[in-house]
Amino acid sequence: MVDAAASFDGNRVAANEVSTRPMKADQGRWTTTARDGAGLADYIQFCASALFAPAQSASWANNWATATGADMVVATLVCDGRPALSLALDVIRHGPFKLARFAGGRHANGNFAAADPRFLPAIDAPAIRSMFKAIARVRPDIDLISLERLLPDLDGVANPLAVLPGFPSPNIALAVDLDGGFDALLSRASGKRKRKKHRSQTRKFEAVGAFRRIEARTREEVDRLLDAFLEMKEARFAKMGIANVFGDRQVRDFFRALFIDALTEEKPSFLLHGLDVAGKLRAVTGSSRSGKRLICEFGAIAEDDLAFTSPGDFLFFDNIQEACELGFGVYDFSVGDEPYKRLWCDIEVQHFEVLAPLTLKGHALAAAMRQGARAKAFIKNNPTAWKLTKMLRRKTAGQAAPAAAEDDS
Repeated sequence: MVDAAASFDGNRVAANEVSTRPMKADQGRWTTTARDGAGLADYIQFCASALFAPAQSASWANNWATATGADMVVATLVCDGRPALSLALDVIRHGPFKLARFAGGRHANGNFAAADPRFLPAIDAPAIRSMFKAIARVRPDIDLISLERLLPDLDGVANPLAVLPGFPSPNIALAVDLDGGFDALLSRASGKRKRKKHRSQTRKFEAVGAFRRIEARTREEVDRLLDAFLEMKEARFAKMGIANVFGDRQVRDFFRALFIDALTEEKPSFLLHGLDVAGKLRAVTGSSRSGKRLICEFGAIAEDDLAFTSPGDFLFFDNIQEACELGFGVYDFSVGDEPYKRLWCDIEVQHFEVLAPLTLKGHALAAAMRQGARAKAFIKNNPTAWKLTKMLRRKTAGQAAPAAAEDDS
């Protein structure tokens, strides 16, 4: 499906190798297909040579379907028998409505649908709408296709869904430019202060006992780090008065399978890191690799006797340093604007959303969702309103004390 000159990074084609050789497509030769969950087999095959974001990988979609029993639908845009663009969507009930979304729901961030980059210049809005029509024919019960938190581009390749009418996501994403390496980064980002703090944290850890940074390389290590993260996150969300998005057993099973599957890859697409101090995990991050980017998908700290040392900041320091050593161009903190991210970040990424109603009910739901996104964006961009919202959350949870910095978007 890809010519011999193309190179690969993980499970996807390196965009800068193939985007310079676009394939022209006569609009009359476009065809579309849509299938239920059985279409995942074709999607997995397509991803072996496609460009995609981590949450659109074959492993992500397949493990989500398996672990959660998701009601999946797969739509593919085809030209002369060659797949050009594919959507693997999870169909859920939303009150009286049914909507189709990216597998993973709110856990899927920085989205970019699986695509053959050589066809992207020829894909226009009518071609993509034909995919939506195919979904409507196969699944007339779906009211709305909701494609949220879409990347504007992936390693310089424009998102094909940007040709459709859309609107900004209410939450921005933050990232760090790693150009020039770690020393150059620190020279731009209060490096003396960061190094001094890192040395101070090291002394505090050493006073308690041995410490080490861990990368999960075995099933047992995945279990240990993921169990610790889930426990940390449960306590954190309870304190903040936020519903635990990792609380569902099926969601936990999904992430466990995702990180265990990645162990079989030469360069794991998904990986866990932890900071162990005196035999206890004090901070955990889950990351994904995507071309030039290392993306922090989630993170948490243990609120214990060492929480005052900011173990999460310490782990981010080491993670970012290693990302530089491995040649990544960007360290991506993903969705959410939080002070601990601002300590590092010099890049803001504005994701966008596309809503495609398939029924009259779907039009009503789309209008409500657009209004909700505008309201959320207003609150997030108004410091007073956002501070009040956080305070009300904590009071509702019976915790009026200020909480440590954490992404709670």
